[in-house]
Amino acid sequence: MLPSIHGFWLGNVLIVAMGTTSSTHVLMNSHTVSPKIEVHFPQSVLAARGVTVSLECFALGNPVPTITWRKMNGNIPKKARLRKSQAVLEIPNVQLEDTGTYECKAENPRGGTAFKGHIQIYTFPQWISTINDSQLDSGDQLHWECKATGIPRPTYRWLRNGKLITPQIRVEMVNGELIIQKVQQADSGMFQCVAENKYGAIYCSAELKILASPPVFSLNPVRLIATLGKDVLLECKPRASPKPRVTWRRGDRRIHPSRRIMLLRNNTLRIINSSRSDEGDYVCRAENQFGSAEMTAMLRVKEAMHVELSPCKVEVTVGESVVLSCKVSHDPSLEVAFQWLLNQQPLNFQQEGGHFEYIQRQSSTVDLMIRSILLQHAGKYSCRAQTSADTLFAEAEVLVRGPPGPPGVVIVEEITDATATLSWSGGVDNHSPISSYNLQARSPFSLGWQTLRTDPEPVTGDMESAMAVDLNPWVDYEFRVVASNAIGTGDPSAPSRGVRTKEAVPSVAPANVSGGNGRRHELVTSWEPVSEEFQNGEGFGYIVAFRANGTRGWKEKMVTSADSTTYKYRDETFPPLTPFEVKVGVYNNKGDGPFSGVVTVYSAEGEPRDAPSEVKASSISSKEIKVTWRQINPGPGRPQGYEVSYRKDSEQEESGKKKKTAGNETSMVLTGLEGNSVYVITVRGFNSIGQGPASTANTAKTKKDPPVQPPANLMWIQEGTNVSLNWEPVKSKDNESDVIGYKVRPPYNTLQYHLLSSFSSYLGAGVLAQ
Repeated sequence: MLPSIHGFWLGNVLIVAMGTTSSTHVLMNSHTVSPKIEVHFPQSVLAARGVTVSLECFALGNPVPTITWRKMNGNIPKKARLRKSQAVLEIPNVQLEDTGTYECKAENPRGGTAFKGHIQIYTFPQWISTINDSQLDSGDQLHWECKATGIPRPTYRWLRNGKLITPQIRVEMVNGELIIQKVQQADSGMFQCVAENKYGAIYCSAELKILASPPVFSLNPVRLIATLGKDVLLECKPRASPKPRVTWRRGDRRIHPSRRIMLLRNNTLRIINSSRSDEGDYVCRAENQFGSAEMTAMLRVKEAMHVELSPCKVEVTVGESVVLSCKVSHDPSLEVAFQWLLNQQPLNFQQEGGHFEYIQRQSSTVDLMIRSILLQHAGKYSCRAQTSADTLFAEAEVLVRGPPGPPGVVIVEEITDATATLSWSGGVDNHSPISSYNLQARSPFSLGWQTLRTDPEPVTGDMESAMAVDLNPWVDYEFRVVASNAIGTGDPSAPSRGVRTKEAVPSVAPANVSGGNGRRHELVTSWEPVSEEFQNGEGFGYIVAFRANGTRGWKEKMVTSADSTTYKYRDETFPPLTPFEVKVGVYNNKGDGPFSGVVTVYSAEGEPRDAPSEVKASSISSKEIKVTWRQINPGPGRPQGYEVSYRKDSEQEESGKKKKTAGNETSMVLTGLEGNSVYVITVRGFNSIGQGPASTANTAKTKKDPPVQPPANLMWIQEGTNVSLNWEPVKSKDNESDVIGYKVRPPYNTLQYHLLSSFSSYLGAGVLAQ
């Protein structure tokens, strides 16, 4: 018996299995095989909303098939991912819109095959609306409704105190609604609405309370005062459950509705056009199955009240005062209370800054004093008079004349280099016609808002457009408008949007042109820079023009920095201190502006030409030498000061020291020198250009140092107020100066006198003895 043979193509490989004891043979073959889907997802896939769904589709064939996916009734969700060589379609967080039929298709050159399956999304029930606790009177109708969503659509059940409610004559349940007719005390309890589908159930709960009580009146009796000729309402509002039946009687007679006496739906008794004959006691009786109660309304009818407010209309000017007087006629048995209101809002006399004063001259008359009235005090004033029988109002209108309000939005219609056309809308005139407008502007260069010149001028009150003139070119401006009338000037409008005037040729020349100094052969010109406010455009700079005195042609040089304040021109042919005519102009991208006036500026001077003469040096002490000289004659190389160079005779010239005078002084004291030493000294002049030649060298020798040894064996004897001092004399050394005397110095001490002795030499004081 031949063994059974089973085989299939996997790519280019044929796998063959033979019999139960057969071995597996692998045969290479290049024949193509059409695709066959071996593993696929179910035809119906049921998934809960929010989970991840994976659809598998594995196919065999030669060549290896290509797997593609599509959704038959739409597009595959963008959130979907393909895995395992596109053999798995994974859709995370599936939603209802992902429901549909999906197709897996396997293709190669031999053909193709496909499989389709449907994804159905289900959801657990979720509440749309629930029920709330309810409190009903006995005999009322209960109507509750609960609604839920879910796939499949939920069904509903109702429970009371945990037990299923079944339909009855009074109970109806339809699609989430529960209706109970004529509720009873026994219907009270805890109710639940259950919404469920095959995937779950949700619950909501509410309590039902049934009220049952006899009628009760909170006030009894009730006293009412009515106004003669007015309607009267006698209310009957008992608390009871269920609602009671109500009847009215006067005395022993039941009241029946008539043309003048009406019983309203809310059990209120209405008496039309009351009169004295309507006075008396009215009894309201309320009853239900649980009991009854009565309430007595005691009615009294009084004369009608009248209120008069004067003046009824008044005009005042800001800062003035006005008095409103309110007079009332009323039944003398009733007390009247007054209240003042402005535009239907009660006046608070403590918070009005002392402008309002309440004045009551007698019980039936009150005045309102308004002092130093303001614009915001204009409006309708009401005097409210109230008695226990009636409340009446009287009104008066107060108009306040004042400066105009701010104009409306300011619009820049057109802008040039020096003008701006503005338009605006008029504000409120506050009962005094606007007579004129004032145009104002501010820029980064102005100190606050500045009034502008206009065309036309003045701008009258009937105008809402004008041109501002004499503006500076290339400057950022904001504009506003201020209105005036016979009363005064009002608040300004809001600023316009910022605008920049257009560029123009500069019109302002530099100020304070001068110059001088600098280095040899230089002509230095300086000026005060032009403010950015007057540069009039981009590319601003300066033109420096100069010529030697007596010549005709100008030489011009451009300085491109707007912040520059100096210009240096160098010419090796310039003699020192040569006079030049100089002027400085301005320019920008629009062209050249004006020049300043012509001034005379001298070229730089040269260094001093001559050396100081008559130089002398003499020793003052062991540390000091005084040097004197004669000043150099003034000329093109005039000195600004002098420099003294000095060194010890034994030192090289490079190791010497230098010291300058503060000005054109002709002497100097050299300090910090060594004693008993010879110094070589020279003097030369200097200025901003450089130094002149040095004088002939002079020498001077410092004196010897003073003795360093103090007096020895100092003794003193006090006799009364006299003190005698004795000490050994000091002997000078060879390198010290001779002793010529001694100094005695007694400083004061809080404990005792210490008499100190020092000695003097030719060169100064020596060491103190103590």
